[in-house]
This record gives sequence, C-alpha cells and structure tokens, in this order.
Amino acid sequence: MAQNIGKLDRTIRVIVGAAVLSLVFVGPKTMWGLLGLIPLGTALIGWCPPYAMLGISTCGTKSSSAT
Repeated sequence: MAQNIGKLDRTIRVIVGAAVLSLVFVGPKTMWGLLGLIPLGTALIGWCPPYAMLGISTCGTKSSSAT
C-alpha cells in the first residue's frame, strides 16, 4: 500500500475532517459529523482507496539524477 496523498492534500483532509467532525460536538450536534473520520484517517495513513482505484496520486514525483 504505497502512499498516494501528497502533503497539501493531507493538510486539506485534516482541516476538512476536523471541521466535519466538530459537528458532533458543536452546531447541529449530528452524528453525521462522524464522517469527518474518513478524511482524517486517509490523511493519517497517507493512502486513499478511491485514488488507488482511479490511478491518481498527489504525491510529488521524485527526480532521478541519472547521468
């Protein structure tokens, strides 16, 4: 399971996940806020199943200096 989420993508997922998760505690106090665990989990492990299925990777490419 290779990482397919880059740093910016991970940061955005943490922010969005925390915001959605906060709905459990503040605001409408709905259990739908638990869906915020999904972006938090994918940011934590650095791998997104839909990205893997679609062949998407937001990780930066590593430059090889083969001369």
